[in-house]
Amino acid sequence: MAKLGWFLLGVLALLLIQVLAGGIALMRAHGLSAGEAPTGIEGWIARRARAAALPTGARTRANPIANSPEVLTEARAHWADHCASCHANDGSGDTIMGKHMYPPAPDMRKPDTQNLSDGELFYIIQNGIRLTGMPAWGGSDHDAEDSWKLVHFIRHLPDLTLEERKEMETLNPKSPEDRKEEEEEEKFLKGETTDEPREHHHH
Repeated sequence: MAKLGWFLLGVLALLLIQVLAGGIALMRAHGLSAGEAPTGIEGWIARRARAAALPTGARTRANPIANSPEVLTEARAHWADHCASCHANDGSGDTIMGKHMYPPAPDMRKPDTQNLSDGELFYIIQNGIRLTGMPAWGGSDHDAEDSWKLVHFIRHLPDLTLEERKEMETLNPKSPEDRKEEEEEEKFLKGETTDEPREHHHH
């Protein structure tokens, strides 16, 4: 039995050496560009790292904020203003920032996120995830309350309606160019003239 154990350990060591050698060869051939799609192994490692980063008590922590339409409205506005630039209004991660992170921002409507407990989601919002683009947002009691409300909104993402998405678009941060264009359009609709020709930006 001891011989079988040593044999299996040797096989495992050889496989690990091959994986590492393959990884080094791939890195030397392609570099460490964040423009490449993460490999299956990297995805697996990232998921394991996230699981390992969560403290034991996080999973069982209950959400102290009761869910309600008012809470979802507040959380939806907070998400649109603070989170959507990376995660998108619908949680898909389909944004310029989200898609170009390494690893890319996940689709939070899918089981990998939705199967996390409320406590785990709260911990990630508050503390971030190292070696990813997810920062830590914790720091005060007010932040904690907002984070618990965001947990309710994350649960709501798979059922987000078209009306809710359209409302969120009006709450997304605007660039100076967007604001200038809106001001010009407002003046034009009021019949006011501007010295500069109006420009149309297509998004």
